[in-house]
Amino acid sequence: MDSTAFDVIRRLGDSLTVQVNSSPELIAGVGKAADAVDRERAKQKPSKEGHGPRKPHLRPLPRAERGPLRVTPWDLLATFARGTALARQGRGRGLAEHWQGLKYCRAFAADRHGSLRLTDEGKAPELSYRAMQARELGRAFGLAAAEWELRERYPDHLVSIVDAETVLLPGFARTKPAGTLGARPRPDFLLEAWRPGEGSRIFVVTVNGNHQAVKPKTSASSRTTYRQLARGSERVERFHLGQWNATPTLMTSTEFLAAAGVTVHVLHTGGGVELPVRPASGADSADVAIGRRSLPYVDSVALPEERGAERYNAFLIPEKEFSWFGRVVARAHASGQLSLAGGGGSVGRYLIDEQGRKHFSEAAYAGTASVHDAKACFAGERYVGTDQVFRINGTRVEAFSGVAADLHDLLAEGKVEEYRRRAYERRNDWPEPDDVDDWGASSFRPDGTALAIRVVPGQASPDDRSPG
Repeated sequence: MDSTAFDVIRRLGDSLTVQVNSSPELIAGVGKAADAVDRERAKQKPSKEGHGPRKPHLRPLPRAERGPLRVTPWDLLATFARGTALARQGRGRGLAEHWQGLKYCRAFAADRHGSLRLTDEGKAPELSYRAMQARELGRAFGLAAAEWELRERYPDHLVSIVDAETVLLPGFARTKPAGTLGARPRPDFLLEAWRPGEGSRIFVVTVNGNHQAVKPKTSASSRTTYRQLARGSERVERFHLGQWNATPTLMTSTEFLAAAGVTVHVLHTGGGVELPVRPASGADSADVAIGRRSLPYVDSVALPEERGAERYNAFLIPEKEFSWFGRVVARAHASGQLSLAGGGGSVGRYLIDEQGRKHFSEAAYAGTASVHDAKACFAGERYVGTDQVFRINGTRVEAFSGVAADLHDLLAEGKVEEYRRRAYERRNDWPEPDDVDDWGASSFRPDGTALAIRVVPGQASPDDRSPG
């Protein structure tokens, strides 16, 4: 029997367990899968771009950081929304990019142990839709695990999610004015751990998902998760800050049909590079628009002699451009915050043409058609944002996304550095979901963003309807 909209939304707010696997056995399996991938490629015609080396020295997470992850399904969908707010692949869809996750409202349930699993509906999609689900929910779970991991490492920092393509386009775009990175392999996201007055740490992240049901006879070389992580190690190796192998990475692959419930497999590599400290104002601050660069890509990185000394193509940010790149990352995050709130033309102020400034400034496009014209108050805190109304089993449901009003005003005025200072000061001020009575499920982040969902007021719940 189908659940009512009230039941669906109630479940979205339940805290569930997501298993996190990071172990020496995982590294061994990835190694076997990588060997199998190499054997298969040797029989094929090589691609124009080539495959390049893999990231060396893969490691499991420290034992204290391996989970399990406690999270609500709504937090997962909110993470997906934050990660895709600046996506450009959905032009003309008539739905703001960050609302893509709403279609998964009925995809999650708890098993008898409190672990998160896919519902029958979550397992039901046709093959083409299932591939899309693996990509999208792979982002949700992978980013949630990566963000949680960095918060464990840097509890006194804020963590920002930025799309890798968005921050690479100002330095590596191949054409004007639309901008494209072509088919060049690259990571999916960059996560920035930051606090005012200190240098930021950048983490390179790949996110994947799959619906393989692993059997006892499934070999390591054919296990999808291992193969995804092997390919992920190639993609993170295509981005470097300053020099080879100095940038920390996180690679994730989520198994949706794992025996223990949805399981995120994670590997990482170390690195200690930091971006320079920015001034609170002036020409070198993130308040000032960035210019385009022509940065090295072809044969830009040389492996050390013990690894062959050969050169390969990669997105290399030279150390002399670290200050510029830090501003690119901060402004991309600011643009994403405004896009999450509907944004309108203010989203484009932080982007250059190659990043799609026109797309995010044109009201005709899906990502900006709904501007910051909605307001909500959660436990006394005012938020400015946008909303989406849709139906679950015939019942009208409202979703809201936005930014705390005082932080939104700073971003709309172009004050990125002041926004960061204020957001950091207020990182512990925001409501808790248990404090919000008039919404069914809610998600609040230390950066001042909020996403919430409820049945549109005025519709009776099943408990309120009289029998007969």
